[in-house]
Amino acid sequence: MRVGLPPSKKQSLYRRTLKTMATTTAQTAICNIPNRTIFEGDNLDVMRGMNDGCIDLIYLDPPFNSNRDYAAPIGSKAAGAAFKDTWDLTDVDEAWHNEIAEADLALYKIIDASQYSHGSGMKSYLIMMAVRMLEMRRILKATGSIYLHCDGTASHYLKALMDAVFGRRNFRNEVTWKRTSSHNDAARNYSSITDNLLFYTKSDQFTFQTQHTPYSEEHIANSYRYVDENNRRYATRDLRSPSPRPNLTYDYKGYKPHSNGWSVSLERMKQLDAEGRLHFPRSKDGRIRLKRYLDEMPGVPAANIWDDIKPVQSQAQERLGYPTQKPLALLERIIQASSNEGEVVLDPFCGCATTCIAAERLGRLWIGIDLSPMAVRLVEQRARNELGLMGGVQAIARSDIPMRTDREPPPPLRESKVVLYGTQGGNCNGCGNHFLPQNFTIDHIIATVKGGTDHIENLQLLCGYCNSLKGDRPMEYLRARLVRAV
Repeated sequence: MRVGLPPSKKQSLYRRTLKTMATTTAQTAICNIPNRTIFEGDNLDVMRGMNDGCIDLIYLDPPFNSNRDYAAPIGSKAAGAAFKDTWDLTDVDEAWHNEIAEADLALYKIIDASQYSHGSGMKSYLIMMAVRMLEMRRILKATGSIYLHCDGTASHYLKALMDAVFGRRNFRNEVTWKRTSSHNDAARNYSSITDNLLFYTKSDQFTFQTQHTPYSEEHIANSYRYVDENNRRYATRDLRSPSPRPNLTYDYKGYKPHSNGWSVSLERMKQLDAEGRLHFPRSKDGRIRLKRYLDEMPGVPAANIWDDIKPVQSQAQERLGYPTQKPLALLERIIQASSNEGEVVLDPFCGCATTCIAAERLGRLWIGIDLSPMAVRLVEQRARNELGLMGGVQAIARSDIPMRTDREPPPPLRESKVVLYGTQGGNCNGCGNHFLPQNFTIDHIIATVKGGTDHIENLQLLCGYCNSLKGDRPMEYLRARLVRAV
C-alpha cells in the first residue's frame, strides 16, 4: 500500500483536513478532549478523565510481556524511545487484583488462574491490562470497536480478559497478521512470523466496512482474460435470467436470447451497449455477455489472515527506527473498516504515532497517549514528511489529566463528609477503626492529579494516619501497606 501521497492527492487531503477541523467542535460536546491531542503520561490516569462513550475506535499495541527491553537505535528519528517489556508482581498489583474482584468477578478469576499456569509475571501483566480494559469499555461508544494487537506470548490470556470485559458475544475476529518473512530464529520449533489482532465491539450495533485485498496474478490471468481497445482488462458474466422471463426473450443485433430470456430489459441492453459494456462473441450462435472491468472491481474481501501488508521496510519513508513500529497500511485497514470520517480514534499506547498519522490521512479525529514525550514530536514530523500537509499537523501536547464534562457538578465537600460518615458507619475506610467525625479527612480514592473528581463515589473518609500513608497514591497502595504492617 502507498506510503507517500502523490501531488494530485495532497489538495484533497488538505480539504479533508479542513472538514475534520470543522467537525471537531461538534465532537467536543461528546469528547472532552480536542482533536489531535497527545498526552504524555499513564494512559490509565488519562482515560479516567475522559467522558463516558466518547470514542468510536480504540487500537492498542501494548507491551507483549515478552521479557525483552526495546530501544530505538542511536541516530534514528526515534532515538531515545525505549520501554521495558517485563512484568513483576508487586503488592500494588495484588491490591489492584482485589479491586478487580469487586468490579468483575469473572475477570478476577481469569487473572488468578494465569498465575498457576504461567507464573506471577503473567498475572502482573494481566492486572495491568485489565484495569485499563475496564476504562476502555467505559469510554467506548455503544457502536464502537476495539482492536488489541498482541502476539502468542499472551494472546490466549488477553482474549479471555476481553471476553470477560466486552462479552464473548462481542468477539468478532482474531486476525493473524504476517509481520515478517520466515527466518531461522529457533532450531527446534517453527519460526514466529505473525502477530494477532483481537477484534471486539461494544455491542452488536457497530461500524464495519468490508476491506478488500488485490486479486492474485493467477486469478487475473484466469478470469480477466480479455483486453478491450483501451487496454482495459475484463472478465465476462452471463446475462441469462435465472428464471424464465418470456417478456425478455428479444433478439439483439442478431444474437438470440438464452432459453430463460435475458436478465435485463431491451432499454438496459442498449444502454450497456452504448457504454461499451457488452461482450459480443464472434459467432451469432454465441451469447452476449456483460463485461466486468478489472479496474472497477474492489478485489477480494479481506479475511482474517493478512499476508498482504508488509512490515516497515528498512528504506521506507515511514521508517523511524522505533521499536515495534507498525506499518501505516495496517492501521489504515483497521481505521477504514471500523470507523467513519469525523469519528474519534484513540491509541492509548501510541508510541511513534502511526495510528495518529493514519487517522489524520483518513479524515478521523484522534487522541494519543504515551509515556514518552517523543510521541508529540514524531506525529508533527511525520505529518510534514508523510502527509505533505501545508505546515504539517500541530498536535496538542498535554501532560495533565483531563477533567470529565459529562457529569453534574459535585456537591460541596462538607455535605459529602456527612453522607460518607453515615455510609462508612464512622469507620476509617483504610484501617477500619472507629473515629469521631472531626478525626476524619476527606480523601480522593483516585487523586485529582490523576483524574479523580469530587463526586462522592470518588471520596472516602480516612483517619489521619491512613491519609498521610496514602498521600496522592491509589487506594491499592494504602491497602498493600496496611497488609504488610499487620
